[in-house]
Amino acid sequence: MSSTPIAARHKGFNRAEIVDQNFTEFVQLWQGEVRACPRDNEPVLPGSALDAHGFRQLLESQLISRHLDLMARVLRVQNKVFYTIGSSGHEGNAMVARLTRHTDPAFLHYRSGGFMAERFRKLPGMDPVMDSALSFAASQEDPASGGRHKVWGSKPLWVLPQTSTIASHLPKALGTAVAIEQARRIGHALPIPADSIAICSFGDASSNHATAQTAFNAAAWTAYQKLPAPVLFVCEDNGIGISVKTPSGWVANNFQHRRDLDYFFADGLDLASGYEQVQRAVDHCRGTRRPTFLHLKTTRIMGHAGTDFEIEWRSIEELVAVEASDPLLRSAAIALESGLYSKDELLALNDATRKRCFAAAEDADRRPRLQTLDEVMAPLAPYTPDKVQAEAERADYQDKRVAVFGGEDKLPEKQPPRHLAIQINQALHELMAKYPESLLFGEDVAQKGGVYTVTKGLQKTFKGNRVFNTLLDETVILGLAQGYANMGMLPIPEIQYLAYFHNACDQIRGEAASLQFFSNNQYRNPLLMRVASLGYQRGFGGHFHNDNSIAALRDIPGLVVGCPSRGDDAATMLRTMMALAKVDGRVCACLEPIALYMTKDLYAAGDGQWQFAYPAPGEAMPLGEGRIYDADADDLVIFTFGNGVPMALRSARSIEQELGWKVRVVDLRWLAPLNDAFIAAQAKSAKRILVLDEGRKSAGVGEGIITAVVEAGFGSTPLERVVGADTYTPLAGAAFLVLPGDAEVVAAAKKLGARE
Repeated sequence: MSSTPIAARHKGFNRAEIVDQNFTEFVQLWQGEVRACPRDNEPVLPGSALDAHGFRQLLESQLISRHLDLMARVLRVQNKVFYTIGSSGHEGNAMVARLTRHTDPAFLHYRSGGFMAERFRKLPGMDPVMDSALSFAASQEDPASGGRHKVWGSKPLWVLPQTSTIASHLPKALGTAVAIEQARRIGHALPIPADSIAICSFGDASSNHATAQTAFNAAAWTAYQKLPAPVLFVCEDNGIGISVKTPSGWVANNFQHRRDLDYFFADGLDLASGYEQVQRAVDHCRGTRRPTFLHLKTTRIMGHAGTDFEIEWRSIEELVAVEASDPLLRSAAIALESGLYSKDELLALNDATRKRCFAAAEDADRRPRLQTLDEVMAPLAPYTPDKVQAEAERADYQDKRVAVFGGEDKLPEKQPPRHLAIQINQALHELMAKYPESLLFGEDVAQKGGVYTVTKGLQKTFKGNRVFNTLLDETVILGLAQGYANMGMLPIPEIQYLAYFHNACDQIRGEAASLQFFSNNQYRNPLLMRVASLGYQRGFGGHFHNDNSIAALRDIPGLVVGCPSRGDDAATMLRTMMALAKVDGRVCACLEPIALYMTKDLYAAGDGQWQFAYPAPGEAMPLGEGRIYDADADDLVIFTFGNGVPMALRSARSIEQELGWKVRVVDLRWLAPLNDAFIAAQAKSAKRILVLDEGRKSAGVGEGIITAVVEAGFGSTPLERVVGADTYTPLAGAAFLVLPGDAEVVAAAKKLGARE
C-alpha cells in the first residue's frame, strides 16, 4: 500500500479538505504494531523523553491548532472570520510552550496556534478555542486585541501580541531578556520570576531579515562580554517564505557555528523524538542565561494563507510530498502505536475538536464587533491629563535632588540662567533621581557624555547599570528600550542624530507605538526617546548631521513628539513626557535642536537672551501647550518651532522696524499631536499669518499648521509659508541655502504686505 493517503493524490481538490481527509484516511488505514499502553508518567514510546500524559495534551493542542486553521478556511468565505494565515505544519511549536512557563514572555510569529493552545493549559479556566475564535472573528470581546487584529496574545499568559511581523519583534525580545537580568542590577522588582527567559519565534525566511540579523548580532555581542541574555530564538524552519524556497541546509549552516549564539536542533514534526531536543535548548537557555538558537524543523501545510493557491505555482508531486510530512500524521502514528488511542478513539477526538472549533467560531460571529472610530482608537493613545499633570508636577523627591546635584545651593533652579544643553542635562539628572526604574543608554552617552556632552556626568552619578553605552545599532537601542519597558522600567534611549532614527523607524512605528493598540491597552512599553535633531549646525554638517525630516515621526499613530527651543521648556517638557510614559504608558520622542544646544544669545553676541532660569520642581508643560511671545500683537502671527523660534523673534524685530507691524511669535513646542485648537485660537485674531517650518516643504509640520488654520475657518487670512527645500542638506555653508533663514522670513512678511 502506498504511504501517501488516497485523498492527497487528487489534484483538483481543495488542499485544506485534502489535508483534513488525509488525517482520517491515515488513521483508518494504519496497520502498525500496537504496544502496551504506557502509564501517564511512562515514555509514550521507548526511549522518548515525552511521557504519555504529556503526549496526550500535546496531541490535543495540535488538533486544536489544526482545526482552527480549517475552520478559518471554511468560514472566511462566509465573512465570519477574517484571517487565514495558519499554523498547519508548525504544530510542533506546542512543545516549546509545554517546556517553558507562562511567565516566560513570548513574542510569537503568526504560525503559533500549537504554542498558544498548549500555553493555555498553564493557567486554570482558560479556553484556547473560544479565545482564539474571538480573535479570528475580530470580535470586540477578543481578550487579546479587543477585535483590532487576529493576534496571538494574552496578558495572563505573558504573550505580547504581534501582527504579521517579519523579524521586527526580535530586537525587543532580546531587550526583554536583557531587562530580566538588568532588573537585578538596579534593584527593580520584576513582574515575572527572576529566572524567566524570553521566547521569540520566527520563520526561516525571516531569519535573513536585517532586523533579525541585528538581534542575533547584538545577542552574541552581549554574550561575548559575559552579560546574561536569556533569549530563546525559535526558528521554525518550514523551508519556504511565501513562495521563495530556503536553500536546503541554509539555516543549520548559517547558525550552528556562530560564536556566542548557542545552536540546538529539534524535529518539530515528531513529538516523540523532538521533545527531548526542545527540552535541552530550553534548559540550556534558562540555566546558562545565554542567547540560544533553537532550529525547529517544521513544514507548511495548506499554503501561506487562504489566498495562496499553491497548486497554481507548485507541482502536484511537490504538494503531495509536503502533505505527507504533516506532523499530525506522525502524531497519529505515535498515538496508535503507543496504544494510547484506538482508531475510533483518535477519530472521535479529531471530530470532537473540529466541532468544538466550529461551534466557537459560530458563537464568536454572533458577538459584537467594533462599530465606531472611538472604539477602534480607544487604546491607541490613552491620556489622563489630570493624572499626568500631577505626576509631572510631583516633587516629593527633593532629598534625592539635593544629593544628585551635590547640595542645596547647587540645585539648578538656584543657578544663573543656562542654555539648552545644560538644562537638558540637569533635567535628566533630576528625572533619573525621581524615577529609580529609569535607564539612559545609547551610543557614546556614558563616559563621553554624548557627542554634545548633553549626558555628561550622568554615568558618574547613576553608575553603569543605569547609564551605559550600547553597540552602534539604533534598532538594538530601541529594541532594548522596549524590553526594559516590558519589564516595568522607564527607558530613556538616545538616538545620536535624527537621520539615524530612520534606520530603526519600524521599532517605534510597527512595534513600540502599536503595542497598546493591538493589546487593547493591556500591554504597554513606556519610553522617552531623545533625538539630537534638525539643521543649522555650523562646521559640522551634511545630511546625516543636519536632518530636518520629521515626517516619519509625525506619521506614527499614538506617538508624542515634542521639540523644545529653549532650556526651561526642555526641562518642563521632559517632566511631562516621563509622566506620560509612567502614567499612560505612552511612547514619546523629544527632538532636541542641535544648533540650539549651546546657543546663549538671541539678537547680538553676548546678549545672553537665549539663556533661561531653570524651572523649579512642580512646574511642567501640559501636553499640547505652546508658548506665545507678545500675545497682544496681531499684525502678523508667526507659527513655528525649534530653531524657528529664535529666528522668528529676530525677524519680528526687523519686521517691526521695516513695516511697523506688531508681531506675535507662537512656538508650538508639541509637534504630534498638533494642538489644532491652540493653532486656531492664535489664528483667529491674526491679520496675517506666516508659517515658519524648518522642515522640508513636503510632509512638514507646516502643512499641518495650515490645515488647522483652514479647517478652523480662517483660510481667507493672508498667509505665507517659509520652509526648507525638498532636498538633502549639503555640507558647509551650502547647507544654509536649503534651510529657512531670517532674510526669508522678513521677505515673506513683505510679500504679505505687498498684497494689500
